[in-house]
Amino acid sequence: MVDLLTGVLYPFRALALLNRTPRLWGYVVVPILVNVVVGALLYFGLFAAAWQSLDRFLTWEGTLGTLLLWLARALVGLTLALGIGFLLVRFGVVLGAPWYSQLSEELEALYVGQTHVKRPFSLPAAAYDVWRALLFEGKKLALALAIWLPSLLLLLVPGIGALLQMLANLALGATIACLDFFDGPLERRRWRFRAKLALVRRMLPGSLGFGLLAFTLVSIPLVNLLAIPLCVTAGNLLVIERSGVVSAEAEER
Repeated sequence: MVDLLTGVLYPFRALALLNRTPRLWGYVVVPILVNVVVGALLYFGLFAAAWQSLDRFLTWEGTLGTLLLWLARALVGLTLALGIGFLLVRFGVVLGAPWYSQLSEELEALYVGQTHVKRPFSLPAAAYDVWRALLFEGKKLALALAIWLPSLLLLLVPGIGALLQMLANLALGATIACLDFFDGPLERRRWRFRAKLALVRRMLPGSLGFGLLAFTLVSIPLVNLLAIPLCVTAGNLLVIERSGVVSAEAEER
């Protein structure tokens, strides 16, 4: 239980660290702005197209027709907001990958007591980071489907089937959250997907506590825009402090 609670507390520790280290805020604020701009462009672009389509196809006249048209617009707007919010949760880490990689290096430098030399921004390097992040997303999607689809069979269990399936979904969500937010120091070392997954399992139950809280935070619309960089920071801290990966390399040096 202590280890589980320790994992839950890491996002709060990350927030305290950011407050103590102002130079890290650039790696947090910029990805938020990128996600906001991309989300706004997607939303207003799609909504404008949907608005024109509704005006063209819904040609009802009279007060009732006008009311139904505005109701359709409201439903389309809400649906787009939820859909784009979901996309930003899944791809927010991808869009922010170049900055989150720099943040991870800064955190690791703080941990081992070294001065981090900031890399100049390079478009090819940033594109390569995004490409690897997209591949990582594909593997996580395959993992999610491989677990979620069979878990639907639990609904056939009388009485407790729905509860078991819900618990399976929570465990899956926590695992995906850990893979998302532990990835900085692991991806920099070019770990394979199976090795990253094995680390999540090895760090139980602390990784479970962190994963459940992170999964909850990034599932809340709008809150997730702020929660993603916070959870990235917290996940990096957890791996750096508790996985033994960084400390072993520091001792070798």
